[in-house]
Amino acid sequence: MHKRNSRLALTAVAVATASALLAGCSSGTAPTTADGKQKVIFWQQKFEDYQQAWFKKNVEAFNKSQDEVEVEYVVVPADTWDQKLKAAQAAGKAPDVKTTNYGNVKPMQANGQLADLTQLMDAEDFDDIKPNVKEFVTVDGGVYGYPLLVEPSTVLFYRTDLFEKAGIDAPPTSWDELIEDARKLTSGKVKGMNIAQTAPDLGWSSWGLQYNVAGDLPLRGDWSEASATDPAYKELAEFYQTLYTEKLMPQEATYGYADCSFFGEGSVAMSACGSWALGQLAGNPDWKNVNENFAVAPFPSYDGDPTRPTATLGGWTLTIDSKSKVAEGAAEFVDYLVADDPQRMVEFFAASGFSKYAARASVDEALAADEEASSNPYMKIISEQIVAHAKGEPAYPWDVSLAFATAIEKSMRGGDIDASLKEAQDAIAGVIEKQKLAGTAPGN
Repeated sequence: MHKRNSRLALTAVAVATASALLAGCSSGTAPTTADGKQKVIFWQQKFEDYQQAWFKKNVEAFNKSQDEVEVEYVVVPADTWDQKLKAAQAAGKAPDVKTTNYGNVKPMQANGQLADLTQLMDAEDFDDIKPNVKEFVTVDGGVYGYPLLVEPSTVLFYRTDLFEKAGIDAPPTSWDELIEDARKLTSGKVKGMNIAQTAPDLGWSSWGLQYNVAGDLPLRGDWSEASATDPAYKELAEFYQTLYTEKLMPQEATYGYADCSFFGEGSVAMSACGSWALGQLAGNPDWKNVNENFAVAPFPSYDGDPTRPTATLGGWTLTIDSKSKVAEGAAEFVDYLVADDPQRMVEFFAASGFSKYAARASVDEALAADEEASSNPYMKIISEQIVAHAKGEPAYPWDVSLAFATAIEKSMRGGDIDASLKEAQDAIAGVIEKQKLAGTAPGN
């Protein structure tokens, strides 16, 4: 028996009683299967193949583990997700449980779309969530998504063989050190560094560095006023500008930021990319030389302080629809899948090649006790030195991020930094006005 089975039994009795009383009037009753189980619809946005396999296996295991809830598992392609979800919500047929990224949790909560999980799950479930991750899903004491995983957006990948050849004995810890190392490593066809260089990529990949240098983002507080001209951002723009104008990085964005092919092909000695690049590197047999000669480190802080964030944490949660008629059964499933047995998540992270990371303290403990996980050369560094200090992705509209990123791209390519940041300030002010953002920041 699972820990909330007694509550579920009471719910099932209540549903059956209500059904009998209504005698044919199905409106407002909880859906059930032919054999009387609560029917919970779970939508998962399609990810890598191993993720679908893990979800399918564990949905089936949950359904067999008890006789009160039956989960119907639906995989929805990413390119049709938004359209299908909006259509289902408009028709009153939204899934009871769905995968939701961190950036959408607070906006969806503000729109009244998500159930408060603290009313449905046990307190110890939430005590287990890492404090910096718990912030991403918490509004006014309520928790509106249970974290599945985190993926740091920015990890420094570096070639150990090229470092040795250049006489560099450790990865850089400050932006000045990174630039100096990039100068030493730039030789022939090999550039010293690779980092995002187009506004769409800079829009999200630089969030951690924005936090790093300024302690915040260019839209803050209650979203009433832009802060793109914060003097701290000039240092960020100068950092990108130096790397690009000194030709220490590729001059054309042949690959997007999320694709680590520049590094895998051996055309750069250092590269910023998300933790998912570990899976890409390991999965390409043509990159054997690089795979045998690289290491990872936290991306440097502007002043060398390793406790400042340099990455934001993307990733996924499970949320329950606020209008679900089977919220108790949905919560039982969420608990089973991502809040209960830590070993279940150890299997998930092993399947990912340890390129994604735990959001729960108990899962970190289980990973430390797992021989395969504890011997992984990257997991400890990324978990303890990057994930621990990372920030959440902003909840404000993408237009804000793109406006600021456009200023960074212009600066990077040699444009006047002050003028570019002023353009971003004006553009963000326009977004605030047009989209009526002032005073609407979640939690303010």
